Amino acid sequence: MDRVRKTVRCSNSIVAAALTLLLSLLVLPAAHAGEVRAGEVHAGEVIDRIVAKVNGHIILQSDWDEALCYEALLNGRSLNQFTDDDRRSVLDRLIDQELLGEQMKSAYFQHASESEAAARIADARKNYPAASTDDGWHAVLSKFGLAEKNLVAHVQQQIDLMRLVDARLRPAVQIDSKTIEAYYRDKFVPQLKQAGAGEVPLADVSSKIRELLTEEKVNELMVSWLQSLRSESKVIVPGPAGAPGEGVTTQ
Repeated sequence: MDRVRKTVRCSNSIVAAALTLLLSLLVLPAAHAGEVRAGEVHAGEVIDRIVAKVNGHIILQSDWDEALCYEALLNGRSLNQFTDDDRRSVLDRLIDQELLGEQMKSAYFQHASESEAAARIADARKNYPAASTDDGWHAVLSKFGLAEKNLVAHVQQQIDLMRLVDARLRPAVQIDSKTIEAYYRDKFVPQLKQAGAGEVPLADVSSKIRELLTEEKVNELMVSWLQSLRSESKVIVPGPAGAPGEGVTTQ
């Protein structure tokens, strides 16, 4: 039965990871991002660049760079592992999340607490052996140029976006018994055999299969929803990702 649980959890985690990856970033400037102290720049000097506009809202190069830091930290990656395609994907997610953020204004759901965010962060912290102590963890955050309070707020909003998607799309998903039986027969049982496990009655795993199929459908609906939001919005990305955009200057 342990192997059965592992098989279902594995499939479930793949879908959850796809959903989480799409929502894994938010435009949440850290305390240092975009901060300009007197005497550090001169009038007319370019201090940031516009990389996208979403319905008039500006996404800056500093927002994009910071989003890369959040994704790297929370997924146990180093910044130098990000390819140009990876960077563009992060910008695309920033645009999608800006669109979802607009939808959040009229949505009703329970917002994430600091303790819920802290639990997610604790999981990410396990990726860094040096973070076993508070001093070590702060050193890791410093390496990515992030502040802990901003990381907590970022994760809270990440959870909120996932709850927004759930509140909007999950009620429309209906998984019937025939669909569950088909998944059990065509996918679940072959996976068990491949893993060398014995056959398990459908009744023992039907609820978990239903949840897995629900997550898959929510993920599909979310992609369609985002495409619809983009088509109804004014999204401008000046030039290829990574190319210089419109500068933000001092006065």
